[in-house]
Amino acid sequence: MLQLPGSNCEPETARAIAAAGGRPAIVRWNEPAEHLGRFSAYVIPGGFSYQDRIRGGAVAARLPILELIGRRATEGAPVLGICNGAQVLVESGLVPGIRPGGLDLALAPNRMPGRDGYYTRWTLLGRGPAGDRCLFTRGMGERIVPIPMAHAEGRFATRDPGVAARLSEFVALSYRTPEGAPAAAFPWNPNGSPAAAAGITNAAGNVLALMPHPERALLAAQVPVALRPPGEDPGAGSDEGPGLFLFRALVAAVEA
Repeated sequence: MLQLPGSNCEPETARAIAAAGGRPAIVRWNEPAEHLGRFSAYVIPGGFSYQDRIRGGAVAARLPILELIGRRATEGAPVLGICNGAQVLVESGLVPGIRPGGLDLALAPNRMPGRDGYYTRWTLLGRGPAGDRCLFTRGMGERIVPIPMAHAEGRFATRDPGVAARLSEFVALSYRTPEGAPAAAFPWNPNGSPAAAAGITNAAGNVLALMPHPERALLAAQVPVALRPPGEDPGAGSDEGPGLFLFRALVAAVEA
């Protein structure tokens, strides 16, 4: 797991990986590249790398260590970016990768009626059009899972009409309404992202840039009662939470 200046979600993300059966290690951005090259998978956690200067993730994406992660992704290594980590992956061009070597998207400020800036709430996520291709989501079936989000710049955006026309092809996870439909409007689409995009993958399906925080939904007791399945015990503190499936998929991909 890559620790960047300003990231702050390393401990809970490491706990999530360990809970899924993985062996996490935190590697700082300025350690020798060979220290990172020996790992089988890579996670870039949330936070505010380089104070979100310019745009979230824009500065961190230019670090030499991201070139190594890019090479490992090309070799097939699983790569997961969460919130600020998702912004880093987008700004590095690793997702969606429509134009190799170029940047297809950016994470723009949230579009919310009557307010702007940082926003946090529980969202509902379902598998998107690229869900079958993405190794993190292909096993989730048709489930709708509650996962919290917390960001100010979470709207996937582009000025390229060609990229905009193809964006849905790369949506691995989409925001959903309580009825299960893709969420077009606030509040279930919390940032105005087109195609209800919550998580974007690459063509190979081994890289996922996800704006919500699955590491904050590891226990069933963390989920608001109103979003739990009917009949679930509200006091269940040790039952597996809805966010763990992504980390189980990561560990399973490494083991495979």
